[in-house]
Formats: sequence, C-alpha cells, structure tokens
Amino acid sequence: MKLTFRGVRGSIPAPGPKTVRYGGNTTCIEIRTDDNDLIILDAGTGIFPLAHTLFPELPITAHVFITHTHWDHIQGLPFFIPLFIPGNTVHLYGARDPVYDRDLQEIMAQQWQHTYYPVRDAELKAHLHYHTLREGETIPVGENTTVTNIFMNHPVLNFGYRIECNGKSIFFTGDHEHLLNIFQPDELGYEGFQLAMDEKSRRIIDFIKGVDILIADTSYTEDEYPERIGWGHGTYDKNVALAREAGAKQLYFTHHEPTRSDDDLDTLLEELKGRYPAEEGMPICHLAREGELIEL
Repeated sequence: MKLTFRGVRGSIPAPGPKTVRYGGNTTCIEIRTDDNDLIILDAGTGIFPLAHTLFPELPITAHVFITHTHWDHIQGLPFFIPLFIPGNTVHLYGARDPVYDRDLQEIMAQQWQHTYYPVRDAELKAHLHYHTLREGETIPVGENTTVTNIFMNHPVLNFGYRIECNGKSIFFTGDHEHLLNIFQPDELGYEGFQLAMDEKSRRIIDFIKGVDILIADTSYTEDEYPERIGWGHGTYDKNVALAREAGAKQLYFTHHEPTRSDDDLDTLLEELKGRYPAEEGMPICHLAREGELIEL
C-alpha cells in the first residue's frame, strides 16, 4: 500500500508562510492499494490538489470514506474535479445521522443545495454512489483490500477506519477525543459510566491492534486540553498511550491546530520525543506532512 497525506490541518484551512512545510489544507488522505485501487479518507480541502494528480488516470473509480460530516472533513468534496467528468465513478461512504434520522445522501444533499453551492449533485457528470455504513461493516475494495469501521468519540458520529491489504494495515481515527468520565468519583453514576468507558476504550484498542500505521487526530497539548474538554479532539500524550497499548508500529499526528506554525509543530515533536525516548514498544512518531508519501 501507498499512503499520501493531502491535507493535515484541523477545523479550518491555514495557508500562509508559517504553514508551508506541513501544509494548510484540511483533512484528506490518499491510499493506493497494491492493485492501485484508490481509497480517499475524508474530503477536506486537501482533496482539491489530490484531484489534479488524477487527470492522467481518467476515467477513475474512487472510494471516498468520510469519517464524519463536520465542515473541515467534507468542504473540498464539491471541488473534487472527477465528479464533473463523465466516465468516472465515485463511491461515497459514511455514517447515518441518528439525531435527525438521515442517511448519508440526505446529509450530503444539503451541501449541494444552491444556498451553498451552484451545482446540485444530480447535475454531476460522474456516477456518484452513496453508501450509509453500519458500525463494524467491512467494505471490500478491489481484490485484496478491506475497509472496516468503528465508532470513535466525537460530538457527531465519527468512524475510525482500518484499511488492510495483503497483510499490511492502516488505521485513521478521524476526529477522536480520549474517553473521559463525565461524573466525579463521588457522584452517583461514576462507576457505571467508568465501566462503559473502559469497555469502549478496550474495543477501540483491540480494533487498532497491531496496525503498521496509526494516524491520529492530535490537535492539543495536555496543557491546552482542559479548556477544550468535549470538543472531540486528541492530545499528543494520549495518542502515544493509545499507540503503545494497541502495538502500532508508527504513529502519525494529524489534524494540526490551525494556529500552530511549522516551527511550533517541530518544537512539540521534539518535546514529545524527550518525554518518550525510543524503546521497545514505543511507536515511531511523526508529524503528518502534506504531500508526504509513505510506502508499506
């Protein structure tokens, strides 16, 4: 498999001279299977530059897996140029909205309304297919690849996706905040809620177990986190702990906080390596960088 980061920022694009090295586009990850099948994780603004690399391959078939439908993870989809070209096929996968009881097509139809965009999805020239997924559903892509999901922890339903191909594996958390007990230890309900949190954490760890690459939402430091509890995002230290428990070989921090410069990110990584020196069981830690290609 080959993995290329096309967008690594969280919340809002952050272009400019201070984000040149790591990139300013929002979340999008390109994965090529061993058979060159195209899998795209999320459709943030990074899907726009990805589209320009696909012209020599047209017509294409793309499998776009949406972790969740917050704006920074779908805002590039209307600018995914293959959607406007006859002969292309795009499969779009994602979760149901349980609050308003809408499937994926109903959710995404709002983005294509003339209020927000001048072209409706019915006017697109490519074949666009919507797939509303259940938790734990496994989707085959090509002959040798599967994509399986699990619910993570975010204010809207968010799928983490595990991609497996010929013995190699990648897991992407989407947006994920470590599970936290909303009760104080002396409050009624604390113990029962903690048991539920422990069980859910164990399910997530077991699902990620042994992956070659873990890509994790890492927006905050531990010092920043207390003022952002409940926003649905992870921290550097908590993701190191997750990677170690799951036995992930490599850990890529992504969803970089949009106000953080390249130099800020470098400093945070160096500080992290100081806290967690290389040792057995410790994943190799990286900052996700737009345009970087990783081969498995």
